[in-house]
Amino acid sequence: QVQLVESGGGLVQAGGSLRLSCSASGNIFKVNVMRWFRQAPGKQRELVATITGSGTTDYYARSIQGRFTISRDIAKNTVYLQMNSLKPEDTAVYNCNADITPQGWVFSENYWGQGTQVTVSS
Repeated sequence: QVQLVESGGGLVQAGGSLRLSCSASGNIFKVNVMRWFRQAPGKQRELVATITGSGTTDYYARSIQGRFTISRDIAKNTVYLQMNSLKPEDTAVYNCNADITPQGWVFSENYWGQGTQVTVSS
């Protein structure tokens, strides 16, 4: 069984910083692409950032470019999202998403974390 567990959300004032973490655990052969999504109340889910299995940053949403940084620790199967200069419009539930190949499998499956709330006050 494979699962993703996020941590690091919370309440912060505008201009502040938070660092989200997401760790994959279970019967894993390989963790491939990892992503962060977010969904604000009443809005569609938005892809925030993507990082490849080798640790190359692949995508940033325009709304967070220059403020957020995605990174990963391949050995720990963990992805991070460093969020700086936070704005009230960054308030959302942030979800980790990953393509993971379980032990004994040939193809990868897509997994979601449970989400972590980020609230930015003005």
